[in-house]
Amino acid sequence: MRATSLPLYLLFLVARAALTLAGPHAVLQRAHHFAASRSRGLVSDLRLAFSVVPPRRRQKSGLVKRNGQCVVALGITDSKHSSNDEGASGDNSESSTQSNSSSASSSSSSSGASGSSSSTSTRAAATSSSRAAATTTSQRQPTSTSTTASQPSPTPASPWRLVESHEGLDFFEGWEFFTFPDSTNGIVDYLNEQDGRNANLVSVNDNNNAVMRIETTPTVAANRKSIRITTQSTWNGGLFIMDAVHMPTGCGTWPLMRGSAFWSNGPSWPTGGEIDIAESVHNYTNNQATLHTSPGCRLPSSNPSDLGISGSLLATQDCAVATTNNEGCGIRSPDSNSVGVGFNANGGGVYAMLWNGDGISVFFFPRGSIPSDIFASAPRPTSWGLPQARFPASGCNPSQFFTNHHLIFSSTLCGDWAGGVWNIAGVPGQEQSCAQRTGFSTCEDFVRASGASFNEAYWEVRSVKIYQLQS
Repeated sequence: MRATSLPLYLLFLVARAALTLAGPHAVLQRAHHFAASRSRGLVSDLRLAFSVVPPRRRQKSGLVKRNGQCVVALGITDSKHSSNDEGASGDNSESSTQSNSSSASSSSSSSGASGSSSSTSTRAAATSSSRAAATTTSQRQPTSTSTTASQPSPTPASPWRLVESHEGLDFFEGWEFFTFPDSTNGIVDYLNEQDGRNANLVSVNDNNNAVMRIETTPTVAANRKSIRITTQSTWNGGLFIMDAVHMPTGCGTWPLMRGSAFWSNGPSWPTGGEIDIAESVHNYTNNQATLHTSPGCRLPSSNPSDLGISGSLLATQDCAVATTNNEGCGIRSPDSNSVGVGFNANGGGVYAMLWNGDGISVFFFPRGSIPSDIFASAPRPTSWGLPQARFPASGCNPSQFFTNHHLIFSSTLCGDWAGGVWNIAGVPGQEQSCAQRTGFSTCEDFVRASGASFNEAYWEVRSVKIYQLQS
């Protein structure tokens, strides 16, 4: 501590004593007693400021008597709580004013609002005139001057409320295991849950992910065993988000995750409509999102810019099954890791289907590029950029063509699509036809004779979450 000049009041006393012709000893004794009486509170405050006593929780401000002197009690801040935390706890206006006063009394520390005990106590050691000036300054400032730079940014609010979630050991609760013949004419037999578990086709693995497989017995006489599940709940709009790390792939496979009316796959198909969210066949690497509807639903344009999408139209704007040979209107993703080998090698990703009054949109986010609001279960689709596919309500009113949808996972083999393009090449990922790759002239012959080829024909799903708009 550097030396300072003699205080004015001591000089004044010396002068006064000299004028009264008092002796030197009397003058010095009188000056000592006067200085001691004025400094006792200051010394006490300094001892408090540099003490090693653990910090206590902040107390309310006020005037208290300490060693016979009236001083402003600033209290001590709990080192585990910032001034912002205390402000949020409902302190009264007096506490808020006091907190601002302590910030204003030390300009060198006003930007570091950590509220440490040492800085707070040091500010308490100011002279009474300095405290008065600081208090006056703080009263002219808003009570919200507490620094918030150190606080994390809050997660933006989402208009969507989570209403149904499937993940972990309880993933399969709330699903029906479909056991009817395959509606797409695939050569599979769908098993119920118990039989699927017994055959090791249904499980939750060590990563708490749901797994659905296809039978890999070397050869079969007719159909291979597989799994298809359908949510017990039905929906007429919402936000549907699926996080998967692996999808079935390979010649003969036809994996599909879709929204569909339960009976729309039967004789009255496509009554109630079908929304194919994630779908591919064989070794395709780019997802195809497709609508299958009754007559009257169509895309208003074939131009991706007009549709506001990142994908591209496959063939026709018409989504009606009756006029497109069951194909509907499909949009292909530009991402080569959205299905198949690329998807699996990248650790999968997230699919989101938004169904509201504006239409139907499908988004895909590869692993490593999934929006943080999805992880936070506070999705904000308006912040996600362009969807892969979008089917505007102006050409296809969802309330007219889509009703009472379940979510469905299925893994079939061959069938109408996979079997129909067995000899086709030129699609992304399928530069060589499966007939050429396998040496089998038909999909059915290959599937029945090549069980080991379906080791990669499985779903591994982390979660399925369904959101509805906040009411």
